[in-house]
Amino acid sequence: MNIEEYRDYCLSLGTDVEEKLPFTAFRYASGVLVFYVHGHMFAFFDCDHFGIVTLKCQLERIDELRATYDCVGKPFNLPPKHWIGVDASTAPDQLLCQLTRNSYEIVKAKYKQK
Repeated sequence: MNIEEYRDYCLSLGTDVEEKLPFTAFRYASGVLVFYVHGHMFAFFDCDHFGIVTLKCQLERIDELRATYDCVGKPFNLPPKHWIGVDASTAPDQLLCQLTRNSYEIVKAKYKQK
C-alpha cells in the first residue's frame, strides 16, 4: 500500500476523521501526518519517509501481534504499552487496514462525543 492509498483509507473510516500536520514547528517532525477521531490521534506516520505507521492497540494483543508478524514492532515516539508500529513497506495491506481500523475504533469508543 502506498502513502496515498493509506491516507485515503484513513479518511474513509468515518466523517469524524481529521488529518493534520501538527508538528511543523519541529525540524525532524514537520512531515508527520496525524489522523484524529474526536480530537485524539489514532494513526500517524512521516510523509517524507512512509515507513512506520504508529497505531493504538489493545494491551492484550500487542505481544501476540509482535510475535506473529515481523512487520509489527515498537511505535515511533510513543509508549509501547498501548501503541504499535507497523512497517508499511512490508505489512500486508489487509493487516495494515485491519490494525488501522482497530486503532480508530479504540479511540472513537474512548472519546465518543455526547
